[in-house]
Amino acid sequence: MNDDGRALLRHAVATLAYRARKVLRDAPEGFGDLRAAPAARRAGRILAHMGDLMDWGCHLADGEHVWNDSRPLPWDDEARRFYGAIEAFDDRLARDEPLVSTPERLFQGPVADALWHLGQLALLRRLAEAPIRGENYFRAEITVGRVGPDQADPRREFG
Repeated sequence: MNDDGRALLRHAVATLAYRARKVLRDAPEGFGDLRAAPAARRAGRILAHMGDLMDWGCHLADGEHVWNDSRPLPWDDEARRFYGAIEAFDDRLARDEPLVSTPERLFQGPVADALWHLGQLALLRRLAEAPIRGENYFRAEITVGRVGPDQADPRREFG
């Protein structure tokens, strides 16, 4: 087992949670229905997909390829579901049990995909005229295991 890989993967998951807090909180009314173009996914569908990715990561860690395509909930409920899924994924990563999928594969699949979609939601926030503030993420207090909505306050925001 690659303990360094697992530690880095857990840090990536904590980074996803930290960055998600900025994008998911204080979304404007109706944000879940916003989309960039007629054929594009709505923000609520993107967030539901991100929760599904974290669920998938849990299954992949155990060697199972199980995919759920969840129907989006209202925005705040979907954000809670996402944080529950990311907490379950991190809990699985924290256990002493071996990972069937490698940390590298778990990063390149569910985690990287969720980071990509988080960027889409950040762009949609700007389109909704409710942009998030930029931040020097290098200075951010990101802690392995802190994957819920209760995150440290930004240390250096700008914009």
